[in-house]
Amino acid sequence: MTQSTGIRRELEAASNGAAGANLRPVDWHSIHWQRANLNVRRLQRRIAQAQQQGKKRKVRALQFILTRSFSARCLAVRRVTENSGKRTPGVDGQTLDTPEKKSQAVQNLSREDYKAQPLKRVYIPKNNGMAFRPLGIPVMLDRAEQALHLFALEPIAETTADPNSYGFRRTRSVADAIEQCCNALCRPTSAQWILEADIKSCFDEISHEWLLSHVPMDRTILRKWLDAGFIERQVHYPAMTGTPQGGVISPALMNLTLDGLEPLLAKHFPPRSGKLVNLVRYADDFIITGRSKEILLDDVKPLVAQFLKERGLRLSESKTRITHITEGFDFLGKHIQKYSNGKLLTKPSRQNVQAFLAKIKTFFNENLNTPVDKLLILLNPKIRGWALFHRSSASKEIFSYVDFRIFHELEHWMHRRHPRKSLFWCYDKYLTSVGARNYVLQATFPDRRGRPRTIRLFKAADVPIKRHVKIKAAANPFLPEWEAYFEERIALQMKDSYYGYDKLLRLWFNQDGLCPQCAQKITRDTGWNLHHRVRLVDGGNDLMTNLILLHPTCHQQLHAQTNRIDSLRSCAAFSIESV
Repeated sequence: MTQSTGIRRELEAASNGAAGANLRPVDWHSIHWQRANLNVRRLQRRIAQAQQQGKKRKVRALQFILTRSFSARCLAVRRVTENSGKRTPGVDGQTLDTPEKKSQAVQNLSREDYKAQPLKRVYIPKNNGMAFRPLGIPVMLDRAEQALHLFALEPIAETTADPNSYGFRRTRSVADAIEQCCNALCRPTSAQWILEADIKSCFDEISHEWLLSHVPMDRTILRKWLDAGFIERQVHYPAMTGTPQGGVISPALMNLTLDGLEPLLAKHFPPRSGKLVNLVRYADDFIITGRSKEILLDDVKPLVAQFLKERGLRLSESKTRITHITEGFDFLGKHIQKYSNGKLLTKPSRQNVQAFLAKIKTFFNENLNTPVDKLLILLNPKIRGWALFHRSSASKEIFSYVDFRIFHELEHWMHRRHPRKSLFWCYDKYLTSVGARNYVLQATFPDRRGRPRTIRLFKAADVPIKRHVKIKAAANPFLPEWEAYFEERIALQMKDSYYGYDKLLRLWFNQDGLCPQCAQKITRDTGWNLHHRVRLVDGGNDLMTNLILLHPTCHQQLHAQTNRIDSLRSCAAFSIESV
């Protein structure tokens, strides 16, 4: 059988299978997640390989098969019901919060009569606190439909992506982008000038015509999303341009729009030209290096403006500027600067530090009457997360400064709780000494089994500084030859991200990072639940031998299956007693 014949048969099977699957009911807790992941992963690998070989017709055929497959539809619904927005409804006010609703959503995906609903428009404050960013929230079914088509689009986007694009891509992070900035600027012979570019309203201004002409996916479905518009204050507004921030597929569409800028710059300014033009991009934020200010102003900037104009975009003149490396510049929450001794250092930017401290101050004000144990449970992850984000920078002094400011807010919090007491009385009530460290906020409270548990205020300065290892530019998570490389990186990221969580890391490594229920990787993005082999109510304990890490959906499925078995056993026992 030839390859084209095989593809033709798969297309027929996908069409017939999709039609039949839409008619039969789905038991959410009986879905075989391991098989579903394998089926989707295999098709994504074939799409990436076909794209790499330039076989566009095969790519389209495999995309059709994937978006009609039962496995992909199940995983699409699972994705939008596991992420942080699962409790946020769209204009219809509906969420997929029960197994029955999730099963119905699986049946409703990829229907021929699918029609996208308008988005719910909400506004969130920007980092500067002075302006608001519009978000468009789709209904849950539209999110699942976007997740389904993203499965088929993402392998292409990863294969064709610019080498130094790091935003909204699997296994890539801010730390990778910052490390690439250091690589481009750290040497004595490196570029000295930086074009800090800012695209004006990138998501809201992307040309619909350009997307429909260049994005390799079902154009009928894409047009329905783009033309859906949004509802604000019960008034429907049509969308003439842009892709909504808040959509599952929007980041991939934005990346596809901006991909091609790096090859364009490499074509006009090759490495041998000596102009030292390099691009580092994270989503719609990017910098471009150059040997001189004139190169960036007269040659690079007009070329970038023309590239963006074709896509309906333009640079923000007020925020786009050219800076010398000795003055330093802010990028992705970091301040990058080369000093007189020739050393290039990255530190948390002043704006980022002040924004974090403002959040801490607001947190204390909003939790004036919160018990100390709950206060620490809520506060420690904020401090730990911020410190881990900056641990690859020269941040030790700033960490100590942040700890000092947090302690100052803690003093203010104690004084407001007890306005008639002295500060020394508050110290005696709330603070203690631990080893050589004095004035430590500590609380002891009973855990689920009634045993005392102690928790202390986390200090940012306790996080060790560690250099980040940048991802290889050519690495593609959908190609089999990179599988071992990404497994090593995931293990490294878990160690770095969950520094101090020894028990969690031991469990993760004991399981080789895999969920026993679906045999897929447990990562920071997927999340996890702790499962007790023997339940606590049945006499189980919290020892390592009684604990398993599972994905949240796999955990729910396991409990549903266990309850079903227990119910059958109870029915059988009742029948025997009746006889």
